Amino acid sequence: MTVELEDQDRALLDGEAGDGAALAMRLVVRMAEVARAPRLRDITRAHIDSCLYHGQVGLDFAERLLGGGATVAVPATLNVSSLDLLHPELVRLDDETRDRAKRLMDAYVAMGCRPTWTCAPYQLSDRPAFGEHVAWAESNAIVFANSVLGARTNRYGDFIDICAAVTGRVPDHGLHSDAGRRATVLLRLEDVPDALFDDELLYPVLGHVLGRRAGSDVAVIDGLPHDTSEDRLKAIGAAAASSGSVALFHAMGVTPEAPNLEAVAGDRVREGVITRADLRAARDELSRVPVGAEIGAVSVGTPHASEEQLHRLSALVLESRPRVPFYVNTGRAQLAGVGVLADDLAAAGVTIVTDTCTYITPVLHGIDGPVMTDSGKWAWYAPSLLGFEVALGSLEDCVRSAATGVLIRDERHWEER
Repeated sequence: MTVELEDQDRALLDGEAGDGAALAMRLVVRMAEVARAPRLRDITRAHIDSCLYHGQVGLDFAERLLGGGATVAVPATLNVSSLDLLHPELVRLDDETRDRAKRLMDAYVAMGCRPTWTCAPYQLSDRPAFGEHVAWAESNAIVFANSVLGARTNRYGDFIDICAAVTGRVPDHGLHSDAGRRATVLLRLEDVPDALFDDELLYPVLGHVLGRRAGSDVAVIDGLPHDTSEDRLKAIGAAAASSGSVALFHAMGVTPEAPNLEAVAGDRVREGVITRADLRAARDELSRVPVGAEIGAVSVGTPHASEEQLHRLSALVLESRPRVPFYVNTGRAQLAGVGVLADDLAAAGVTIVTDTCTYITPVLHGIDGPVMTDSGKWAWYAPSLLGFEVALGSLEDCVRSAATGVLIRDERHWEER
């Protein structure tokens, strides 16, 4: 399929802005051809995941763009990296890998990207507005931008994210279009007691079910409380983008595009229900450690903990100090936002990790026993990436468990009566 190009696109292809921009535009056009997009469209900003070091090819690509004079054409934030620049002693990489990871980070900053180093760019002050077209990578950020903010982005991964940022253009298809945002799956919550909606563990577990049921389809959830917070929607989306490849979900009466079913439903919608029994089974799939079993550590904040979550964590650990290693992953902007609270967390025995996350780079060490988390995403990836057994609970459960060294979880509202 031939993609309709504008003069600015042809100028980039012809090398008028340098070899790096020409390479980026060739890849954007090729992606449009593969996606059968009829044209390209402008974006206002980008979020780049390619700055996370996975191997030499990623470094080669970034340095080729940089060597060709590429710079970003739109504001671009940077996702987590392989290093914690604020706490470099935490990451246990060999010198060669550490050097390459830092070179990769430096290359993206040199191309004009902001060194935000967070997987939650929607927690920054200048986040996309409703209807704004962006090119975001990082699965949880994508689903949050589409679902919670009502911005528009497809799933942009390595290396198309930086190509979009350099050209300011993306293929005009998929979730950038009205038709692409219509739901084809309707999931109704049934037999879920009101009290269970007050348990934060519900939300990552619901996201896990959503990902399993929807796959890559757009789904609408019916039955969430209308005042469901952004942190809880964040937990749903992050888990759904991990167990499935969800890039957009609507929550009826909660998310901005879904005042009712008619506003978001497509012509054909397959329906299903999610019951308390479904949720309990999903929880137990992610958390195979029995209540009362010893745990070796706790890691929370995946996606990066918000300022509100850091405040809650501080209050909790001051009452119940951990006796097993306790890690919280957060962005440097959120850490700066809580000020001296960071010192309180450290004094209470909490290890703060910034710029990266404990499931993607070697931070955890000397751990004897399962690791507990409040994150469906962390629980999904950690067994295969780190080899740990995982226990899943709310933030309160995690703190109480860390203080005793055994898994404590409030089971009251999860059981059938």
